Amino acid sequence: MMKNVPREDRPRERLAKLGAAHVSNQELLAILLGTGTRDESVQSLAERVLMHFEGIRLLQDCTLEELTAIKGIGNVKAVTLLAAVELGKRINQLKPQDRYCIRSPEDGADFVMEEMRLLKQEHFVCLFLNTKNQVIHRQTIFIGSLNASIVHPREIFREAVKRAAASIICCHNHPSGDPSPSQEDIHVTKRLAECGKMIGIELLDHLVIGDHKFVSLKEKGYV
Repeated sequence: MMKNVPREDRPRERLAKLGAAHVSNQELLAILLGTGTRDESVQSLAERVLMHFEGIRLLQDCTLEELTAIKGIGNVKAVTLLAAVELGKRINQLKPQDRYCIRSPEDGADFVMEEMRLLKQEHFVCLFLNTKNQVIHRQTIFIGSLNASIVHPREIFREAVKRAAASIICCHNHPSGDPSPSQEDIHVTKRLAECGKMIGIELLDHLVIGDHKFVSLKEKGYV
């Protein structure tokens, strides 16, 4: 039945093109059902399921027996729907873990020191923070000598937007153990700070990590 449907009207293609948030409940349900029947398209079947449950709210309490009682819903389709509903419930019940809060350069350095102080290559790491200065994500952006042509602000701030970060802290290590910032460190810091101001996602600090030592470029006046 799906062969005669234009590609842009197919639920899977629409989700891939527009994102999950931009497809309807009926289309999401159609994706889960996968196929219709000999006499009915998957979209029509999905519509009937929604009508049976008066929308999606009552789906959270559906049973295997109730689903398989609907014409066109066999055991496989019913089990798939039940699994999706249960997964949604479990995600909704997740409690946020205690997040590390950064209130000072020392807090930021402590968060990464043990992982970064003995690395044999330079690692450029970004910490993405929420409005409470709690770390919501940590990501290594690149490995190698720091260079403005390699550290692309767009890569850093794309991830910040994706994570809905309010601010970021950048960190990189000096394998020599000496955290004294180079001119390239300073240049990269200023570039990132300027980009952050334009985008509205503040660069709080750039920490250079040595062996049990660090330098805050914010404290040095470069942020």
